[in-house]
Amino acid sequence: MVMVEAAAERGKQLSSRVSEEGAGWTCARIGTFDRLRPKTKGFTWLDPRTLWRSRNEILAGLFGDPSPEVRERWVSGQLDGGADPGFRIRPGLGGSYDFLLLGDTGEGDASQYAVVPGLLRVGRGTAFAVVASDVIYPAGSGNEYGDKFFRPYQDYDAPIYAIPGNHDWYDGLGGFMRVFCDAPPLKPRPVTGRLRGLLWRRPETIDEPRLAEARKLRARPSQQAAGPAAQPGPYWAIESDSLLVVGVDTGIRGLIDRRQTAWLREVSLDPRPKILVTGKPIYTRNVYKPSPLEEGGTIDDIVRDPRHRYVAAIGGDVHNYQRYPVRVGDRVIQYVVSGGGGAFMHATHTIDRVDVAGVHEDDFKCYPLRGDSLSFYSQLYARRLGMKWLYLTPAEAACVMSERIGGTPVRPVASPVRMTARIRWAARLLGGWPWPLRLPVDRVFHRYLSELSDWDTPPFFKQFLHLSVTPDTLTLRCFAATGCLDQELEPPLEDEVRIALS
Repeated sequence: MVMVEAAAERGKQLSSRVSEEGAGWTCARIGTFDRLRPKTKGFTWLDPRTLWRSRNEILAGLFGDPSPEVRERWVSGQLDGGADPGFRIRPGLGGSYDFLLLGDTGEGDASQYAVVPGLLRVGRGTAFAVVASDVIYPAGSGNEYGDKFFRPYQDYDAPIYAIPGNHDWYDGLGGFMRVFCDAPPLKPRPVTGRLRGLLWRRPETIDEPRLAEARKLRARPSQQAAGPAAQPGPYWAIESDSLLVVGVDTGIRGLIDRRQTAWLREVSLDPRPKILVTGKPIYTRNVYKPSPLEEGGTIDDIVRDPRHRYVAAIGGDVHNYQRYPVRVGDRVIQYVVSGGGGAFMHATHTIDRVDVAGVHEDDFKCYPLRGDSLSFYSQLYARRLGMKWLYLTPAEAACVMSERIGGTPVRPVASPVRMTARIRWAARLLGGWPWPLRLPVDRVFHRYLSELSDWDTPPFFKQFLHLSVTPDTLTLRCFAATGCLDQELEPPLEDEVRIALS
């Protein structure tokens, strides 16, 4: 704990909130991550075949999401196989410990591996790690865990638990359940609905020898979760004397089924303080988006109930970091987005001035900073479209976002920037400045252009969380991963909040 505190203090001096160097803009030396990643060519989101493998997202939206029915079969099979009926994980943690949390990891490319060196450095001595959503892209195949899970985290010397994201469900959860719960495959059943059944992507048959070979990369006893510490299913609760970490499975479309809801209500009555870990964030991009319960209401109704003592709700799915401290009665719940663990970056410069749920802009935190997000996408599309005028320097982008949001730039700007028509039009085309007639370009940019904008060179603007638990306090820290050697050696601390548990 003392070592982490000292590292956090050093990290504050290196962060993007202090200097362009801390953001990774002056990357003199590429990090060691490049030696770790496989040299085989990965997938790209620009390939129509990738989008076709991910088609179940569209089909579930058009014809209904079969995830609850399939989840029921997985859960029943686990209980029949002897899983803990309360889906509790008991690692024997005591009252004080540290753990890691990272979301949306598994692209298997430079953006994933760039997170690893800093994560290993900050994560020394942590009790376990949690992957919050989308362990494997693009479609959760059990045959892709070698390079996208076992290889990148082979040197992390503690167990890793996970909750599935929508991409893990495109494989019917077959790969996820085989790896994390050692579950046998489900007996095939036809997908109901004529058109949905015709187009629906079926789970891949797992190459068991290939998976067994991949497992050898994380075969040390310290890395195993066995016995009462084993993961029982796609949702679970990790117990300690001071805190419960409650993970829920939101399937493809975010719905919490009746059986999982009943379990969640029962777990939530435990008198200990709790963190919720979910595949879909409750607040994101200044919008309230709680997952619905099949029986009515939302998951946030459970989180906000004072009897349940939730102090934070952390969600993946959106590939950046955001934190909303929401006042609920006489207490504050920290709602966090943490999906920057390895996939393409969702833009933050499209986030409006924050006012959702009474959260003031000054209390909202995000990474990357809006200006850095805008500058990066301007650089990317200036190259892609051959439009040099589209590029905005980090200082220009910081100033235009400051003018749009109101207030001064988060990071001090060395010299004055004159706002010109070129700067405003560049920001407008990239979703960072309002259009006439309020055209929704920012939403289009976030939904489509971000997803088609992957890259393999620093700065990456990736992040992960380090959480320290004592009987009285939970300390949540967001560390950055830029892909630059300096930030590997001293991961920048981008945000920190202390939460009272007693």
